[in-house]
Amino acid sequence: MFDFGFLELVTIGVVALIVIGPERLPKVARTAGLLYGRMQRYVSSVKSDISNEIQLDEMRRVGQDFKASVESAVSGVEQEATAVDDYLRDEASSVKKVVAAMAETEGERPLTEPAMKQIETAQTSQQSLPLEEPDQNSATSAPSEAEKAHAEAVGKSK
Repeated sequence: MFDFGFLELVTIGVVALIVIGPERLPKVARTAGLLYGRMQRYVSSVKSDISNEIQLDEMRRVGQDFKASVESAVSGVEQEATAVDDYLRDEASSVKKVVAAMAETEGERPLTEPAMKQIETAQTSQQSLPLEEPDQNSATSAPSEAEKAHAEAVGKSK
């Protein structure tokens, strides 16, 4: 804090000894030391409080930046989801129009709910076929869903 050399401290001590006197100098020195210690503790506590406030302010800014980035990401995802939803709705309506047009041109009635369910189950069973090669290490291979359905169909027809 202050730049005191040894010579300055000796000069201050001699002047204090002359002015205060030898009998009161130890009490004054003790009191001055206590006051100096209190001042150091107060300065260090003020420094730590200022440092804590600066860190807290930085954390608030980081939190606000993070919140803003998350909100912008959420809005971007919502926009993409809306676009995909609109696209899928348009595609579904165009498929319905094509199916209705095909039914009118072929003179058939539009598909009913049970017929639609049968078509969906047939499509899902075709889509659930395993695309990977069977495990070469297994001794017995389990029949696939398509093989089970084929066996049931053959059993029913006999």
